[in-house]
Amino acid sequence: MQPVDGRIDGFILTYMLAEGWEDPGVYQKMRGDIMNDYEIRRAEKIRANQALLAELDIKPVVLRATRNANGRPPPAKRRKILQESAPSRASARIAAAPVKAIYNDEPDIKAISLPRSVAKKSKTIGKQHLGSRHVVDLEPLVPVKGVDEIRAGWTSWEATGPTPTRDDITKEFHFSHYPVFMPNKSPAELLREGGFGGSYYRPLRSRTLGIQVSGDWKELPEEWIEGLDVDRFLTSPTYDPEVNKYKVSCGQSIEEWEAAGWINHDHDVRGWFQWYTRFFRGRRCDDDDRQVSRWKKCVGPTGRWRRMLLKKYGGMGVKEVFDDGAEVDEDGVGQEVSPVMHQTCHHWAFEVRQEHLDEFWRGGGR
Repeated sequence: MQPVDGRIDGFILTYMLAEGWEDPGVYQKMRGDIMNDYEIRRAEKIRANQALLAELDIKPVVLRATRNANGRPPPAKRRKILQESAPSRASARIAAAPVKAIYNDEPDIKAISLPRSVAKKSKTIGKQHLGSRHVVDLEPLVPVKGVDEIRAGWTSWEATGPTPTRDDITKEFHFSHYPVFMPNKSPAELLREGGFGGSYYRPLRSRTLGIQVSGDWKELPEEWIEGLDVDRFLTSPTYDPEVNKYKVSCGQSIEEWEAAGWINHDHDVRGWFQWYTRFFRGRRCDDDDRQVSRWKKCVGPTGRWRRMLLKKYGGMGVKEVFDDGAEVDEDGVGQEVSPVMHQTCHHWAFEVRQEHLDEFWRGGGR
């Protein structure tokens, strides 16, 4: 069987390589012979088909376009879509049955991009996302209760968990029944040292619930915020990086967390840190496992941001936490080990301590 069309050249070259022929003249002769043979066969086949058509007396069908009286072609026919109509009569039993809810008008819960209150500073780490940008494999948590019921649940809970204990050396907190959850910053320490640009408890409009939330910072124990400038450290309407412990901006806004589906409105409309303040005070709920898992993936012993920060120390050759920023260049500017990563970990109630750095270097700095 002879090759046709664009396969002819490939066939000839493959055959010549197999035979070890390299003479271009051989290629031209073979191609000419094949093409001549192919054309002869093609012409014979056309004549045979024409003879068959003549014998069978098959005439070609010519399609004629129909036209309206005005000479224009008729409009294309459209298939009529039949909609089910309700019966004109119904039994008393059917008529008395309750009407089922229709969910065609449910809001779209796809993640959307929302603006920050202020632009981010240029101090970023490539294109990586920090803090709450850590993506976890969760479906968007859309509330199924009424808004009033949800709001009541935010303040009607009672403490059922014991007070956490703290290790005097490592400063880690330990919670009963949650051995993997070991933050070394309390909610009060995080707020006093500076986090979330001072805007965590600002008036917040939840697009999912369609309400504005404000004043919920007042549920915090008085001793946590005693002497603290609430307007600057808690309820600032704009994100101020200077409030943060490491003086940099990081993470996303609460609105972005909500749009991404990371907030369970049944419990904590502001997200992880609000959950932490309540968990620390003894509240237990069905969102605890998820939030502990998020913390573990971010700053737990093998957490992403914790490992990345320690690798930054390794890359810069810093072996003591208090050496961070100690090296000063000729302009008097200190060398800092990723303030953005430090602030990100701080938002998750964790800070790198000397024992973490020592363990990192004992493992070969990896």
